[in-house]
Amino acid sequence: MADAKVIVYSTPTCPWCQMAKEFFDENKIPYEHKDVSVDKDAMNEMIKKSGQMGVPVLDINGKIIVGFDVEAIKKALGS
Repeated sequence: MADAKVIVYSTPTCPWCQMAKEFFDENKIPYEHKDVSVDKDAMNEMIKKSGQMGVPVLDINGKIIVGFDVEAIKKALGS
């Protein structure tokens, strides 16, 4: 799990985004955080990958998960 490439697209005011980041922190899974509220390139990247404007969008080894779905996250991490 710890060798997964994880990108979290989020905004500071999103509670589900915070929960996703806490999940990765608690499980010692490193991730790259992209704040789409201030980073227009990251926002465009997120929309291109997911087709969504809502956050969080998680990119785990190229698998896109929209929202905070623990089971989908665990599956994408291979656990």
